[in-house]
Formats: sequence, C-alpha cells, structure tokens
Amino acid sequence: MQTCEPRILLNRLSACDLCPRCCHVDRTSGETGYCRTGSSAKVSSAFPHFGEEQVLVGTRGSGAVFFSECNLRCVFCQNHGISHGGDGREVTVEELAGLLTGLEAAGCHNVNFVTPSHVVPQVFDALQRARTRGLAIPVVYNTSAYDRVDTLRHLDGLVDIYMPDFKFWSVESSTAWMDAGDYPEVARAAIAEMHRQVGDLELDRFGIARRGLMVRHLVMPGGIEDTVAIMGFLASLSPDTFVNLMAQYRPFDGTARHQELDRRPLPEEMNASRRAALDAGLHRLAR
Repeated sequence: MQTCEPRILLNRLSACDLCPRCCHVDRTSGETGYCRTGSSAKVSSAFPHFGEEQVLVGTRGSGAVFFSECNLRCVFCQNHGISHGGDGREVTVEELAGLLTGLEAAGCHNVNFVTPSHVVPQVFDALQRARTRGLAIPVVYNTSAYDRVDTLRHLDGLVDIYMPDFKFWSVESSTAWMDAGDYPEVARAAIAEMHRQVGDLELDRFGIARRGLMVRHLVMPGGIEDTVAIMGFLASLSPDTFVNLMAQYRPFDGTARHQELDRRPLPEEMNASRRAALDAGLHRLAR
C-alpha cells in the first residue's frame, strides 16, 4: 500500500527517472526528455468514453483523460496525433483534479488515465486531491506497460484497475517499432507488479469492472509468435487474467514505408491469436 507524499514523486521530475528511459532531465526547469513533457501534464481531451471494453463503459461511459505525448511513441501508434503530435494543453494539478471530479459528476463508471506513464507525479497529486473531495469511482491506469516497477509501487492503493497493453515479446520488434529493446523485460515486470497490487479482474453485480488487471494485446500483422509467448506469460500470472485481443491495428501514412506493417491483421491471424490464448489456459477473453 502506498504511503508517499505527492512531493516525493514530484521531486523526481528534477532529474527524471520515472520511466525506463531515465532521461535525467530537469523537467521542473523546462527541460524535456524523450516524452517531451515538462513539469505540467498535457491533456488532449477528457470525456465519457464509450469506445473502451464493455466492462469499463457500461451504460454511462468510462471517464477517459487522454494525456498528450508518450514515453514510447510507437511508429504504428493508433493515436498518432496525441502521442507524436502533442495535441492538447497543459493543465495544473488542480485543473486535473477538477477534471476527475467532473467526470464522476457526469456519471462515468470510472476515471481512466490514458498513457499516464510520463506524468505519474501529476496523476498521483491530482488523485489525492480529488479523493479528499469525495472521488469514489474506480481509477483505471491505461498504459503501454513501459513502466518502472518502483514508480508503479507508489500507485498501490490509488489505482483500482490496471489496463496495460502488452505489445511485443521479441527484442527485435520492440527495438524496430518502439526504439525500446528493453520493452519485453520491462513489460513483464510491470504487469507482474500490477497483478500483485490488484489481482484478477473483479466485476460488480452489473458486470462493471471495479478492481483488478485487464490486459490488451494489439494483434499485429505477422506477429503470431509474439502473441503466443505473451499469452503464455499472462496465463502464468493467472489463468483468470482478463485479456482483450484487439484487431484495431491499421496502417497509415507513417507506417506505409514499413512493408511488415503495411496491412491489417488477417482474419486467420485473429483466429490464431484467440487459439493461442485458449491453448495457454486463458478463458476470460473480451468479445
């Protein structure tokens, strides 16, 4: 259970080591590292989102807060304008706390931080402020899984639902498409820590997620070997791990020059991915 004060995490911005990039830049003085973010979080949008998993959106939506920029910036990112283009505006921690309470007031089932790995101190501070004002709905940490375990540990007790996307198992793919050869090792450790904190996904009597781990895997063209390995790892954590095998990948101008990425996953690849999950012993697959 976390016990640290917001200032402990905020102080780490002065020689930033929050994520695996460990840029060690002084974000408090305006320097930026890989994530191109200073001392203030930048928000692209915040609204009741109905495009997430049904267990999150229910009937009133998931209160999604989309952060601009990213510590990974995959070449194939499906939110390219936000992660690469930096669309959005800087917000104070007080403004961020207000967004959270506003989403609860709008009736959302949860607040959903999308791509928060590079702004954990600001998220931590805003959450504590919102909680003192009565924020009571579950908190979702929606991430690429490129997270340091020692940073995640500060969120123990604040985050109710972790939703990482385990992208690649191979070092070669991670290096080529994300400039992060350590991604597979980092993601395994991060997801294991998330599971330690919150356990398997639990639903309320209406079928809405209230606590636990749910993992996304974006099925990539030609990526079945990675999928098989990832499903095996998730099953080793728990056969009750909730998994969403996503077919949303699509090529765009930024990926057209990469022949391997210049098509959508085939129906037979999606079927093979589902078989890989079932063969590993996983049974809680999103539909």
